[in-house]
Amino acid sequence: MPDTARLRLHAQGIAHPTHASPEAIVTHLGAVQAQDYQGALWSIALRIAGATRGDVERAIADQTIIRTWPMRGTLHFVPAVDARWMLELMTPRIMKGAEGRHRQLELDEPTFRRSRSLIARALTREPVLTRSALFAALEAGRIPTTGQRGIHILQRLCMERMLCYGPHSEKQPTFVLFDQWIPNSKILDHEEALRTIAERFFASHGPATIRDFVWWTGLTVADAKRALNSAQPSLERMVVDGTEMWMSNALIPMNAEQPRAHLLPGFDEFILGYRDRSAALAPRHAERVVPGGNGMFLSTLVLDGQVCGTWRRTTRAKSVEIEASPFGRLKAADKKEFAGSVERFASFVGAPVNLTWSS
Repeated sequence: MPDTARLRLHAQGIAHPTHASPEAIVTHLGAVQAQDYQGALWSIALRIAGATRGDVERAIADQTIIRTWPMRGTLHFVPAVDARWMLELMTPRIMKGAEGRHRQLELDEPTFRRSRSLIARALTREPVLTRSALFAALEAGRIPTTGQRGIHILQRLCMERMLCYGPHSEKQPTFVLFDQWIPNSKILDHEEALRTIAERFFASHGPATIRDFVWWTGLTVADAKRALNSAQPSLERMVVDGTEMWMSNALIPMNAEQPRAHLLPGFDEFILGYRDRSAALAPRHAERVVPGGNGMFLSTLVLDGQVCGTWRRTTRAKSVEIEASPFGRLKAADKKEFAGSVERFASFVGAPVNLTWSS
């Protein structure tokens, strides 16, 4: 019987990083959830041998990957060249579903129309502006941004492909005009887009089910089935415990020497990218990874493909402290397996990292 979790670690590029750049791994994964900006940088870097935080941020500044709202109403990093067709494919249902919330916030079409004009004018004067600067421009135009109105306006304009995120300004997110930031982007028709997103999801997240794919993309079941059908020439079907799953038919065989232990950030695709996460996260531990089921995913310790605890970091002046909290007692030998991941994280942040274990 195949080990679904270990196959996913391999397919996602965690166990055996082979991609050479942030653009390459984000393209492989399809999208990387990114409402936690710092965590998303680590999600990308840990899948590239030797990559640092600076390498990922340079890819953002170089306009090869961008952060926007392509699916599930949640921020993701996507390849810049693919952003247009991904937004066209997956955001219409999200925008339709947001209409009720927009009515509660008194955001109607005239308000969005005025917001587009005000923001376009501001970004024509200054091509890269922080969120607070855009809110100020809206307020100056008598469009209130309080009570989540501001972020809903920016989200809507990103989904419409007017805006996208730019590089961070110190700790502040910035926004840019989509067409100016991404002058060259692919245009795919509906069927091509369905096939491409299915190929990327199952190649990078497989073994995965059609239910996982529907959840991840937000597509209708009918569109998801059409997508899977068109992608099948590049996929392999397998049945695990009576459940049909799909994965790439070109996946390089797993190396028996691959690392056993990994430090994954919160919201990493290895945990979050599936409707059913039980292959890697035992249901009895789910509450400890997503406390209260409130949608906040903690950083996880993964050993032999299984989530065995959580971790948190504290940044000091000259070092980073990591406190690991296993779900149960770990053998000393198992704890030592995380040394490689700690060293890898230290390279990513560019500072010494000290790991301590809570009792």
